[in-house]
Amino acid sequence: MKSVIQIVLWVVIVFLGWKVYSSITGPVEFNKIKEARYTKVIKNLKDIQKSQLAYKEVTGQFTGSFDSLIRFLDTAQFAITQRRDTVYDDVERNKAFGIDEGYYIEESILDTLQFTSIKDSLFGNSDRYKTMMKVPVEGVDAEFELRAGEIKRQDASYSVFEARVAKDVVLHDLDKNLVIQEKQVQSVDGVNGPYIQVGSMDDVNTSGNWPKIYDSRTRQ
Repeated sequence: MKSVIQIVLWVVIVFLGWKVYSSITGPVEFNKIKEARYTKVIKNLKDIQKSQLAYKEVTGQFTGSFDSLIRFLDTAQFAITQRRDTVYDDVERNKAFGIDEGYYIEESILDTLQFTSIKDSLFGNSDRYKTMMKVPVEGVDAEFELRAGEIKRQDASYSVFEARVAKDVVLHDLDKNLVIQEKQVQSVDGVNGPYIQVGSMDDVNTSGNWPKIYDSRTRQ
């Protein structure tokens, strides 16, 4: 009987020790995996962000279609321009007032020097823009949600877009309780809310909801 009690006590001790160990190492491992996955996800979101900004610069609005965005990158070009200022006499006005000279016009002239591929300007020789819509997490077969539209602010209309993925998708195979806690994060050092996203359908905002530390991790 004494031996049985000792065995049970050892089982309880081992179990409690494992629980304590897990409570310490579990969140540490969770954060390590989370940060590695967030870095990959944010890199794609930043590619979507700069592609959308180029799209709007040329077309005047954002797009809610990845197909349209990729076709645009494959074909569109930036104009390389140079501004120069010139000053000349307004001959007709000077004649009307009976003077030889005296009234000058200053004018800025914009010369188009050449055109360059937007794709090459943004991505160089890389073709990663063709897969930027994919959520880059092993075991996940999903794409970012992409929306675009217009909102009004003080009688003016603004084109807006939003690209996002749920944290549930990115952290699909990790501890569910820790995922629930992560979705409730509200911190200057964290990715706030249940999504990782760039842009907004509710505000004139093209920024991401991640802290600056991820910008340095994803810098080319």
